[in-house]
Amino acid sequence: MASLDQLKLTFFDECGEALQQIEAGLTDIRAGQGSDETVNAVFRAVHSVKGGAGIFGFEALVGFAHVFETVLDGIRRGTQEATPETLDVLLAASDVLSDLVQMSRDGASVPPDFGSDCRNALEQIIAGDHADKGAGEGENAIAPADFDEIDFTPVRVDQMDSGPNLADQSGPDAIASLKSFAITFRPKAEMLKKGNEPLYIFRELRKLGDFDLIAEMDGLPPLGEIEPSRPYLAWSGTLRCAASRAEIEQVFEFVAGDCDLEIVEAVPVIALSMTETAEMPVSATPEPNYPAPAPTPDATSDKGAAAAKVSTPAASVAKETAPVAGAAKESAPAASVSRAPSAKPAATTTRIELEKIDRVVNMVGELVIAQAMLGQIVLDLPEGTSGRLSQVLEEVRHHTRELKDSVMSMRAQPVGAVFQRMPRLVRELATKTNKKVRLEMAGETTEVDRSIIERLGDPLTHIIRNSVDHGIESPADRLTAGKSEEGTIRLAAEHRGSRIVIEIIDDGAGINSERVLKKARERGLIGADAVLSDDEINNLIMLPGFSTAETISDISGRGVGMDVVRSNIQNIGGRISLKSERGRGMTIQLALPLTLAVMDGMVIKVGKEIYVMPLSAIIECLRPARSEISNLIGTRGMLQLRGDLLPLVNLGDLLDIESATTDIDETVVIITDAGEGSRFGIVVDELCGHQQVVMKSIEESYGSVPGIAAATILGNGRVAFILDVEKLSDLAANSSFGAAYSSKAPLDVKAA
Repeated sequence: MASLDQLKLTFFDECGEALQQIEAGLTDIRAGQGSDETVNAVFRAVHSVKGGAGIFGFEALVGFAHVFETVLDGIRRGTQEATPETLDVLLAASDVLSDLVQMSRDGASVPPDFGSDCRNALEQIIAGDHADKGAGEGENAIAPADFDEIDFTPVRVDQMDSGPNLADQSGPDAIASLKSFAITFRPKAEMLKKGNEPLYIFRELRKLGDFDLIAEMDGLPPLGEIEPSRPYLAWSGTLRCAASRAEIEQVFEFVAGDCDLEIVEAVPVIALSMTETAEMPVSATPEPNYPAPAPTPDATSDKGAAAAKVSTPAASVAKETAPVAGAAKESAPAASVSRAPSAKPAATTTRIELEKIDRVVNMVGELVIAQAMLGQIVLDLPEGTSGRLSQVLEEVRHHTRELKDSVMSMRAQPVGAVFQRMPRLVRELATKTNKKVRLEMAGETTEVDRSIIERLGDPLTHIIRNSVDHGIESPADRLTAGKSEEGTIRLAAEHRGSRIVIEIIDDGAGINSERVLKKARERGLIGADAVLSDDEINNLIMLPGFSTAETISDISGRGVGMDVVRSNIQNIGGRISLKSERGRGMTIQLALPLTLAVMDGMVIKVGKEIYVMPLSAIIECLRPARSEISNLIGTRGMLQLRGDLLPLVNLGDLLDIESATTDIDETVVIITDAGEGSRFGIVVDELCGHQQVVMKSIEESYGSVPGIAAATILGNGRVAFILDVEKLSDLAANSSFGAAYSSKAPLDVKAA
């Protein structure tokens, strides 16, 4: 049996999923894109959080969630209008609920007044709902203070919600196809303590069909002895609907185990014609008549007839006369007590600790290395012996790749896990800056490795903060510029090749190039006489210590931001680029690898050394003719490629390694993407083939090495460095294609 701590972990994992659903649903409703099902989904998510919190005794969480779901219940029933103001309060309530869940997860005590402002706003919405209904109406209407003079008479619960009406069915055949269920429902004390309310359950049943309900009040004590936390009422009723037993049981899924529940399918009643039904009088206080429990399969015919005799339709069909009941007795077979088959689930899931998945990933990585070593051994065998082994090895290689892809998909998570944090951030920043900002999100289901997800939160937070604080103008300024007073930030993700690309686009003022250049000179970040292009000026915002904020606040002004973003993105093998258009906005693009564990690479050779270049960074490889190389002053050569001139850089020069040849005709040029739309050619001696490699960090042992991203083990057992193409580009640009870097000590691959 699972321990309490394990159950709590499962609960908090489910809370995370529920909070994402709440945030997304409310955002869609606020944007006018929601539906009735969206409201129901949000309500169910809040209700699930409340129910689970009640199990573990998180009273503050239960109390707030109860008020939250009460407002949602009013919206889904149509008694509360989903105005923008109401939805703003609900979005704020979502933030408070998230904080309460986090406090409960951390075991922190909740201050008594935590979230009181938001809770008061929710209660005002509820009070307004009841005021609109009128005094004495509604489920929570205030009762008179003095009950002594009240002559209370129990009545049938009816018209709780507008559900299916049997009179609307298309003829007697449709009515005859309906099933009748006898339901007995007795709550336990645990159910009320968890904040579950029977009224919500009855409303859901009412949506399935005609529901005739009677309260059993035998256990109700005198008014002065009533304890609010104890249930005294039970209910019995008849539900006539087309739903299956499994669908009815699903209504009670939130209170399973916290109540005594009986659901018995009654004998089908011979259908009355629509004319007969319409002509029958309906008693104002009909006598309750419920079907007896269905007999077992070996029951006698007399018992089966008795069961048929007491069967009755729902409240909206008049109480049947004796002759009709007699007809049912004679013709209807005994009811079966066999359980209705439940619908087959579309998919099943299980929760696995991430550490277990990581161990499997590491094992797959070692398997990839072993497979590469085995391939090297096969190549060294005589041709007659290696033939059959090569075929088997190809099968092993194929299955290893499939295993790797399957395991990596287990580690993959949708970026929505990070994206869902941003709406709250935007709301809070908009409030602090007195701006109107709308966040649009797309591609939340795009999946990427968990290790990337974990490092993506901080960079996105910095970028969003800058967009709201520096990019989006005030409402007045936007109106003056001919824009809508509400600014828009778009956060989108998509797969492009073997990378995931995330774009953050705002329609703000863009980068003020003159101001950026002035600040950079004032801070000594560039020379006073430096001449820079617009793109070079825009990229100055990523320099350490740079900020254009006039005053320091809790949002910006300390000079820590975009430089950290760039560093974090580059540390995970990604690239960042930005484009700005003055007065129209800015686009920041993050190009990230899909995983940091196993990658496809091209093994290359320079001199006697072997390196691996990520396959995702390679556009094409070619062996150019000497006539296609142009020697320009200040460069190592320019390659003429389909009408374009691309700069060339010799990898041996950058890494201070002597190449095996100086003849350009005998070398290979790898065209690669250096980021920000720029391309250049890296000159190497030889291509040794494509191979899957396992990335091993070298920073803990050697620190950060310019131009090197990680290391791997090849099939021959040697260690090879994995190149960082973007940093190689920076290295080439900053050192005049290797001149400055040549003074550094050469990299000894074998020593690593």
